[in-house]
Amino acid sequence: MFFDQNNLLSQWQYAAELKKLQKEKEYYTQQIRQTKKELEELTTNPKSLEKFAREKYLMKKENEDIFLFVTASKNK
Repeated sequence: MFFDQNNLLSQWQYAAELKKLQKEKEYYTQQIRQTKKELEELTTNPKSLEKFAREKYLMKKENEDIFLFVTASKNK
């Protein structure tokens, strides 16, 4: 065992960091695929675009009213 930049402990730490980064990469790659799928759906389907606008940004038509129900949090 040597005490330089390439010792056994450092190599183990590098391997653990690499494994963590690979998991993060897979997670973000999956998120990108999901977002692209949602974007495709929103740009091609007017009904899904309307649903998205209503749910996410609380948009409404001229003659509609919106009622929001907020539940109390159990953690106080």
